[in-house]
Amino acid sequence: MTQGIFITGTDTNVGKTYVATGIAAALGCRGVDVGVMKPVETGCTRRAGRLVPRDALRLMKAAKVRDSIELVVPYRFRKPLAPSIAAEREGERINPARICDAFNILSKKHDFLIVEGAGGIMVPLTENYSYLDLAKALGLQVLIVARPGLGTINHTLLTIAALRQRRIAIAGVIINYAEDCKLGLAEKTNPAAIKKISGVRIAGIVSYGSCSFDGLLNGLTK
Repeated sequence: MTQGIFITGTDTNVGKTYVATGIAAALGCRGVDVGVMKPVETGCTRRAGRLVPRDALRLMKAAKVRDSIELVVPYRFRKPLAPSIAAEREGERINPARICDAFNILSKKHDFLIVEGAGGIMVPLTENYSYLDLAKALGLQVLIVARPGLGTINHTLLTIAALRQRRIAIAGVIINYAEDCKLGLAEKTNPAAIKKISGVRIAGIVSYGSCSFDGLLNGLTK
């Protein structure tokens, strides 16, 4: 099994890229040769006739890699939509085999690979192939990034249930404060509730604007 993690979210805009870049940088500081991958990025900006994948470039900068952009981001689309829909609107179709081939090349170049999905685990890459299928195919343990507030118990438990149904290993849940918000009763009680109900560990709680990710690495590289 390839050493690495697949980072998914319970929803969009929960801070997957923020967490992924933080982990990549922290691994690098520990001397780990870490590679990164964002299989599909939508919402890319067009510059000088080319689509610029901002999230993927942030990942590459954090990991300090110079891998081919075609390997790091096999598919890039302009519209900020689910990958399957963005591809369809641009007259393309995503081929999961192309993503897996890029993953295999990168996994041979690096000791540890971070793969970041888009949105949640059930987001479709094609009509009948989701990120859940991709995570299973890649054979990586999945790290779930969740928001702290009201509703996160439901979203996180649904994500855990989907992964368990496919017998995919779960590395843990990270509660990420993507926005500067007050610590209310829901935020205080949600992490313990998620752990108690699911049995999945809370790998860490990332406060808003935190730049310290070293404490989240325990167990991820074992």
